[in-house]
Formats: sequence, C-alpha cells, structure tokens
Amino acid sequence: MANEIAQEEMVNELFKATPSLLKLPVTKMWIDYDKETDVLYISFKRPQKATDSEMLGNGVLLRYKGEELVGITVLDASKR
Repeated sequence: MANEIAQEEMVNELFKATPSLLKLPVTKMWIDYDKETDVLYISFKRPQKATDSEMLGNGVLLRYKGEELVGITVLDASKR
C-alpha cells in the first residue's frame, strides 16, 4: 500500500512538470539526477558532446554544441 502511494505521488509530480517540459524546443530528452551532488542533467542529444557552456546567475548551466543547445545542468536541483 505504501509503495502504491509513493508511486501515485511520483506520477502526480510528473504531471505537474509536464507543461514545462512540453514548452522545451526538443522532442527527445534524457534526464539524470545525481542525488549525492544534487545535480540534475537534462540532455537533448546522446551522446552528449558539448563544445561550449554558459553559466546563468541562477545556478543553471546551458551546454552547447556550436550554436545548438544540447543540454542543461541544474545545480542544487532539489532546492528549486
């Protein structure tokens, strides 16, 4: 029963995030979370081969291959 409740909560959280995910200009993405470092990685290309990056003031790192955005890294992800 507790596992079913946890799964239902996880699905509800995913539903909350869905509208924001659908606004991204990509149709495929891979999401990895490193709990130990509290970093969320969102990649739009596999394998990920960024050639440049830009750190935003809010702890978000945009990763580029040439002019194309290929990924986003979110620092302190659990606090956002």
